[in-house]
Amino acid sequence: MAKVCAITKKGSIMGGGYSNATRATKFNPTGKTRKYPNLQKKKVYVPELKKTFNLTISTKAIKTIQKNGAYATLKKAGIIK
Repeated sequence: MAKVCAITKKGSIMGGGYSNATRATKFNPTGKTRKYPNLQKKKVYVPELKKTFNLTISTKAIKTIQKNGAYATLKKAGIIK
């Protein structure tokens, strides 16, 4: 499963690792953690093309598809030429 959204291009980021106790006592940092976006595998049907696409997209992209329509969103993202 891809770790990047096909529409919004959201990927993983490095997160901080200081707890409040660490800040207070100036101990060593607790380390970095990788944070992943909320990605879902979805079948998106485009009625204009009468075609379905299997995509790994973020939940924000799902909301964008519902708002703007599948064809417009996928065309803007470059998935449909």
